[in-house]
Amino acid sequence: MSELSKPARIIKGRGSSSRTVSRFDKRIYTAEDDGWYQEPEAAPRLPTEVREDMARSIISRNDSPDVGFSQSVNPYKGCEHGCVYCFARPSHAYLDLSPGLDFETKLFAKTNAAELLRKELAKPGYRCSSIALGINTDAYQPIERKYRITRQCLEIFAETKHPVGFITKNALIERDIDLLAAMARERLVNVYFSVTTLDNRLASRMEPRASAPHARLRAMKALHEAGVPVGVMVAPVIPMITDRELEAILEAAKEHGAQAAGYVLLRLPHELKTIWREWLELHYPERAEHVMSLMRQMHGGKDYDSTFGKRMRGEGPFAQLIQQRFAKAYARLGFGRLAPVDASRFVPPRPPSPQGELF
Repeated sequence: MSELSKPARIIKGRGSSSRTVSRFDKRIYTAEDDGWYQEPEAAPRLPTEVREDMARSIISRNDSPDVGFSQSVNPYKGCEHGCVYCFARPSHAYLDLSPGLDFETKLFAKTNAAELLRKELAKPGYRCSSIALGINTDAYQPIERKYRITRQCLEIFAETKHPVGFITKNALIERDIDLLAAMARERLVNVYFSVTTLDNRLASRMEPRASAPHARLRAMKALHEAGVPVGVMVAPVIPMITDRELEAILEAAKEHGAQAAGYVLLRLPHELKTIWREWLELHYPERAEHVMSLMRQMHGGKDYDSTFGKRMRGEGPFAQLIQQRFAKAYARLGFGRLAPVDASRFVPPRPPSPQGELF
């Protein structure tokens, strides 16, 4: 039986449990019991493979009405954090890879990202607006320690006084506090930390290689004390799994310097529906159907509704209850908005010259 077709089982250090077939695959693999007893095999320890990728462009643009940015830069494809709920998992299908285990074990590092970024910012027609750095997959995932692509891009943003924003769940962002603090003094940066749960055991099963919740909070406090504007995203809110922690997460974030807050409901686009159901059956079989029933109640009878305006917050009584709880906690704790970043300071980099630089 191929690894792809084996039944799902918990794999230590990984969020997904199988190589879920992508929506573009022409062959479908299923595991069948032949009736012969076999000792259960131990789940393999899967190494992380990183391929260096020469990208052709680096700034992505969108006109989505329910995200707060129009430009983004993603230094990596795939994410070693392994968050089982990650909405970006289906993007690995475009690489002819599984949105399941491949998404968190077969990664791509855009090693020419900084070079491309400098060229794109230097174009005469470029119009400056804040860039979200690492929005599809986390810019500070573990392989950033080696590749430092995020750091290289951040150095260009600092040099050109270009505004930038982050959403991360890795305390590695503290490494770049020197750049972030200097940029914050010129209103060029803001940082949101994504916190799903304060329960370390749950986090280790659901987001196995992200920083532990308390480490994220410590990083949040460190950035706040350095003058960097920080906020918290309670994301995703998962019915019957993490929704009870909504107020506690907001309170902890406020204590650690968060000035703004938001939340996003669990989203299940494309193959993520299968990956999420698989995880539920392995970790919470007794409540799996109840969780999915609530999801359907919030999405018009479907597991997920991708309609703008609904995909982040849902609708119906349960979604309204979460919204009301968030609003009350938000007001009670005194959250506000992060100050807007300043795009007026941008100084385009000089395009590279074949004759080199004399001054």
